[in-house]
Amino acid sequence: MLSPKRIKYRKLQKGNLGGKATRGSQVSFGEYGLQALAPGRITAQQIEAARVAMTRHIKRGGKIWIRIFPHKSFTKKPAETRMGKGKGAPEGWIAIVKPGTVMYEMEGVTLDVAKEAFRLAANKLSIPTKFLTRDIFNED
Repeated sequence: MLSPKRIKYRKLQKGNLGGKATRGSQVSFGEYGLQALAPGRITAQQIEAARVAMTRHIKRGGKIWIRIFPHKSFTKKPAETRMGKGKGAPEGWIAIVKPGTVMYEMEGVTLDVAKEAFRLAANKLSIPTKFLTRDIFNED
C-alpha cells in the first residue's frame, strides 16, 4: 500500500475539493491516460486495486505510471463511541483528486488493450473517469 515515509502532522483537516486541476492534467509520460472527471478522495487501497487490475490485464507488457500519491491521512472514531472526546485515530491514507487530474498513464500496449485495462481500473475507483490518448501533434 502507498503511504508517506514521514509526515509533519499525524492528523490533517479535510480541506475542500473545489476547483479544477491546473497541473498534472495532460498525458506526459505514456501514450494513454486515465483522467478524473469529478473531485474526490481516492484511498491508497483503491489506487493499488486499480494498478493491480491494469497490470494483470496487460500481462507484463507495457509500462504504467501512477501519477497520484496518498499524502493525506484520514481519521476514524471507533464504532459505538459517544460524540466529543476529540478527533479519532489515523485510519489510512488518501489522495485528493481534482477534476482533470491524470491519475494513471500507460505505454507499450495497443489502443484496445489500454482501453480495456483502464476500464477495469476505473471500476475500482470511486469517481468518474475518462480515457485519454496523447496528442503528439498538438504538443509544444
